[in-house]
Amino acid sequence: MQIYDGGPGSRPGYGQNKGYPVPFMTGLLLAVNIIVFVWLEWNGSTEDGYYMAEHGTLIAGFVLEYKEYYRLLTAFFLHFGVRHLFNNMLLLWYLGMRLERYVGHWRFLFIYLAAGLGGNVCSLIWYAVTQPYVNSAGASGAVFGIVGAMLWVVLRHRGRLEGLTSRQILLMILFSLYNGLSGTGINNVAHVSGLLIGLLLAALLYRGGYAVLPWLKRRLGR
Repeated sequence: MQIYDGGPGSRPGYGQNKGYPVPFMTGLLLAVNIIVFVWLEWNGSTEDGYYMAEHGTLIAGFVLEYKEYYRLLTAFFLHFGVRHLFNNMLLLWYLGMRLERYVGHWRFLFIYLAAGLGGNVCSLIWYAVTQPYVNSAGASGAVFGIVGAMLWVVLRHRGRLEGLTSRQILLMILFSLYNGLSGTGINNVAHVSGLLIGLLLAALLYRGGYAVLPWLKRRLGR
């Protein structure tokens, strides 16, 4: 999630065989995000903080003072500029298609929405105290939820799945968090909370592969 500074506010598991489902939910989420972006860009500028605030970005002061609770949902379908959109959609496409094949369509959608919404609730609590009129938006809280969930699924498959390793995902997470902490205009609260929500939900919802703890103990014992 990005902050705008210029304005207000291998036992076979699910999906391991050739009959795994086509990940249409990932495509649907990609399409919704892109269509919303194109519509907003056509009618104004997605890099205009005031314009974006009028269309549903997350501003804690507006949510709490004016009871605009819809912003908790709309904010993670909005993006400040094409680069912001591209970065989130690339990661959603790359990991989302894989995750959806293993957890299924509706569990995948639930993880995405819960991580996005949960990330925004945590952001609301944080910014209500620190910067109540900071203006933030973006799908990265939800996308970090997908990253966290994918990390759990890969761990359940002994740290390697479809060309992905747990080490690669952990490095991706560390690099993204470092980039957010060392830069400006990044909503790190949404990133971290979305990541943890996705990891937790995957641990509750996904039972394919192998038990994680025995495998980790063997790995750490080397």
